[in-house]
Amino acid sequence: MLVKRPSTREARADWLHRFCATALHGMGIEVEASGEFPDHGALISNHLSYLDIVVFASLHPCVFVSKAEVATYPVLGWMTTMAGTVYVARGHGGSALKARSGVDAALSAGLPVVFFPEGTTSNGSGLLKFHSGLLAQVLAVGASVTAGHICYHLDEDNGDATVSDDVCYWRDDVPLPQHIFRLLGLRGIRAEVRFADTPIKFSSDLDHRKRAAQEAWVAVGELSQRSTVKVHHF
Repeated sequence: MLVKRPSTREARADWLHRFCATALHGMGIEVEASGEFPDHGALISNHLSYLDIVVFASLHPCVFVSKAEVATYPVLGWMTTMAGTVYVARGHGGSALKARSGVDAALSAGLPVVFFPEGTTSNGSGLLKFHSGLLAQVLAVGASVTAGHICYHLDEDNGDATVSDDVCYWRDDVPLPQHIFRLLGLRGIRAEVRFADTPIKFSSDLDHRKRAAQEAWVAVGELSQRSTVKVHHF
């Protein structure tokens, strides 16, 4: 991978899966999962940090749909680009539609597609509004959509560090390299991931995509109430 990325989507997704599991082990980050990662269709989740991508990929081979800025992130940008991430340029008309071919190709290869409908990260205090564009493109190709939810904990004393500021990455006034350096110095980071038992049952057709986005928002929010977890040791 340091020289040439695998030729197939399946091989790239598998490489990303193994790479991320190894990276989390090296960083001492524990992942707890409730439910099963869907083996096909789309997975949607809330979005707190660049670390979300590493956590989800560590659990199952998949393809991400991400904002184009991620391609410029240190290490993570190289990793996601080599792994075949489908990038979406925010603020450009029709960007979700342009991403549809990449999404369709990944789904056709039998790989689950992961994306974050909030379109940006938050501090974890609540869900932001879900954007409907990419969700509509996924539904248009007939893919199922399963809800997921991620949150983080600090299980050891890290001084004045907090999950909202030092694990979540959402503040524009904090340079990314500075945040990564701070994150790597934390101890006892634990990621908790929850997956819905079944895909979302949408009540309307594609002509009502904003309603679908709202229903997806509710489905992700409901997962914050679960508590039974399965620990993954990498």
